[in-house]
Amino acid sequence: MKTVLVTGGAGFIGSHLCEFLLEKGFKVICMDNLITGNEDNIKHLKGNKNFNFVKHDISEEIKVKEDIDYILHFASPASPVDYQKIPIQTLKAGSLGTHNTLGLALKKKATYFLASTSEVYGDPLVNPQKESYWGNVNPIGLRGCYDEAKRFAEALTVAYHRIHKVDTKIIRIFNTYGPRMRKYDGRVVPNFINQALENKPLTIYGKGKQTRSFCYVSDLVNGIYKLMLSDINDPVNMGNPEEHTILEFAEIIKKLTKTKSKIEFNELPEDDPHVRCPDISKAKKELGWEPKVSLKDGINKTIEWFKEN
Repeated sequence: MKTVLVTGGAGFIGSHLCEFLLEKGFKVICMDNLITGNEDNIKHLKGNKNFNFVKHDISEEIKVKEDIDYILHFASPASPVDYQKIPIQTLKAGSLGTHNTLGLALKKKATYFLASTSEVYGDPLVNPQKESYWGNVNPIGLRGCYDEAKRFAEALTVAYHRIHKVDTKIIRIFNTYGPRMRKYDGRVVPNFINQALENKPLTIYGKGKQTRSFCYVSDLVNGIYKLMLSDINDPVNMGNPEEHTILEFAEIIKKLTKTKSKIEFNELPEDDPHVRCPDISKAKKELGWEPKVSLKDGINKTIEWFKEN
């Protein structure tokens, strides 16, 4: 039985990943300092003999006695609310956390998997974004702590691959949604769903012309697994290429929740990307991956989860 260490395993994507890997027959060590993760996300896994939760801050030295076959580094604050509240911890997760987990991968001869982000493209000047695009990032803006932490993490991961021959994978994750998202993390999906369920105005920043593409979490986890087992070392975009304006998305949420909410327009925050849409031709061609869950089905599942939690 192979062993996987998932950092950030009590977070939104990390918890779905732990669940999926257990189902695939892996032993899973879930490591999280719970700064933005939540033990409720993994409580249903704690009875599984192949699951072990370790509370630890990965910006500190990581000690694991057992052999590890894969290290999946998903630990990082990842929402606009976090960037303003905990920018230093965000930078440490991407820098020290990446360094510590790469060092462990080298020591254990493990395959290393970095969860990077579409935010490495910043406020892109090309649309959709291909992996070859270098990005347009403000390093000292409010979002810079996350964007630059992930850009540094990619550079360090590639350096470990080139110098130490660590088998590394890099995924650039575009907007992902689904059950277990934090209710008040400032991202558009939980924002709109909460506001709609409470019949409060749906708050749009700017005129709502900015675009996003939304990928359901089960699709993403399938893609992560395919990339993890592949021999691809270059970055791979994963997300849903179906692009919507924020205004269109607000109307979709209104329709699916049957809310009485109106739409309210607020000032656009600093460095908010105007477009965000993945070119996934590489994932399609080299991994045979593309998203399957429609926006309507995924949002309905997410609404049900928010109602129950």
